[in-house]
Amino acid sequence: MTDFKDKANLIWQVADLLRGDYKQADYGKVILPMTVLRRLDCILAPTKDKVLEQLPKVEKMSDKAKDRVLDNAAGFKFHNRSQYDFSKLVADPDNIAANLRNFINGFSAGTREILEYFNFETQIDRMDDPKSDLLFQVVKAFAEIDLAGMDSMEMGYVFEELIRKFAELSNETAGEHFTPREVIRLMVDLLFILDRDSLTEPGMVTTLYDPACGTGGMLSVAESYLYELNPEATLEVFGQEINPESYAVCKSDMLIKGQNPAHIKFGNTFTVDGLAEERFDYMLSNPPFGVSWKKAQKIIKEEHESKGHAGRFGAGLPRINDGAFLFLLHMLSKMKPEGSRIGIVFNGSPLFTGQAGSGESEIRKWIIENDWLEAVVALPDQLFYNTGIATYVWILSNHKSAERKGKVQLINATGAKDEELLKQGKLSFNRFWQKMPRSLGNKRKAIAQNGAEKGIGFIANLYGDFQENEFCKIYPNAFFGYWRVVVERPLQNAKGKVAKNRQGQPKPDPKLRDYENIPFLRKDECGRLLPQTIEQYVDREVKPHVPGAWIDESKTKTGYEINFTKYFYEFKPLRSLADIRADILRLEEETAALEKRVLV
Repeated sequence: MTDFKDKANLIWQVADLLRGDYKQADYGKVILPMTVLRRLDCILAPTKDKVLEQLPKVEKMSDKAKDRVLDNAAGFKFHNRSQYDFSKLVADPDNIAANLRNFINGFSAGTREILEYFNFETQIDRMDDPKSDLLFQVVKAFAEIDLAGMDSMEMGYVFEELIRKFAELSNETAGEHFTPREVIRLMVDLLFILDRDSLTEPGMVTTLYDPACGTGGMLSVAESYLYELNPEATLEVFGQEINPESYAVCKSDMLIKGQNPAHIKFGNTFTVDGLAEERFDYMLSNPPFGVSWKKAQKIIKEEHESKGHAGRFGAGLPRINDGAFLFLLHMLSKMKPEGSRIGIVFNGSPLFTGQAGSGESEIRKWIIENDWLEAVVALPDQLFYNTGIATYVWILSNHKSAERKGKVQLINATGAKDEELLKQGKLSFNRFWQKMPRSLGNKRKAIAQNGAEKGIGFIANLYGDFQENEFCKIYPNAFFGYWRVVVERPLQNAKGKVAKNRQGQPKPDPKLRDYENIPFLRKDECGRLLPQTIEQYVDREVKPHVPGAWIDESKTKTGYEINFTKYFYEFKPLRSLADIRADILRLEEETAALEKRVLV
């Protein structure tokens, strides 16, 4: 594999030419479209002469017919009919702006539409200054960078590395980060592992969708994975992206790889669903988390209130400052009745944020009671470029296997326990992550991508085996449910007597009001999970300690939460006083020895 970082660094060096004329935050407005143009130029170079030879023959044809003939000559679903390429552009520095426009206008219609999202025409005008000669210098610098020797996956790495650098310069929101390839590969493994038999059938065709597709990283990795698994399979990919530059990069990549670029839509997924009528076999996404959905609030609330479950957001709405859950609701609305699978990355918030009756809890309730949540995998921290926070992969399906029905699998793949075992000399390596040779932003860890003893293979096997062990726990759906009840105590008057209402019932004392979260299930003395009622819990846990208390049933709410850390907590006995005393004495002796050396 070509070192994509070397290529990205070469391109990044071109940005030095913009220093003084552009703010650092605006470098991407030039570098990204120029990278796409140069990549397309390199890809089309071997067949450029064949395309030009066809021009006189297609002169009288309709535009659609021309495109078909010239695309065939180019060997892609696009072409460039301009007489110019980068080498010819550099050969005529005095007319660089006009010739560059001619080159861009020479692309087939679909490609020009993609390039328009970069709004590059404005940058050509801005750089076309005879005094600085900036436009020519930039084109010349790109002409010296060969982007032909990379496959689409490697080129995807280059694009994302560049966009990551520009995002850092722009101080973009922490949640708007790019997904490391090994994380995507793990998600794809988890998504496909149970369907390997059907995915290896000759000539099979399946679909995959990402509602926040960015530059297309998840779509590309999934496509590569399926090709490795079954070269005769076809994966049709779909996506939508709100950022114009990322959208243009993604669509360019789809074009180069022979996918249908019309399947990639531009715009806000929530306000204008570009694929409203489509349903998909598989869905993957790493949506921005911790990002407000206030701009789309009016449309989302209208759909929630007017359409209910006939729309996308009937289950509930999360708090306004984090719209990550909305992406999952959107994806769930696109499941096929015969069965779909979903993989999505979240931070910890969707697991437990929100009390019973809140939007988040209602969403969790709807998902779990419909038996769609298959597994949650806790990932190591410091995996992402722009944030070091803990992240979780949720796997969902509306067509669970028989052994998984009514159950949720939790996998602790943080690697924290392995770190303890390493310190104790009981392991020679961490089975979940490895330290990177050098950090990339906040990314200091990576998940190994080969073998079954560690990394992706190890985690995927924990999931596929579906057996409880130190890293895997399996619970019935009801385990995550609870009742939030209001516990009232009687109001007493000055004489200590219970105050009563007109019906002769005791009045509640607001000052003594309390709340209890009562789990649907409890553990018996053998550790078995058993169902319980509110009354049983109150009789056992409340009344013995608070005489006269009662539950206000009119205020009882049902909630769901996944307290992931709690389930994997292991009690560590406190150190003995003798051990602590011995350590203190040792430190005192060391301090005294140091003082003696200093004084002497």
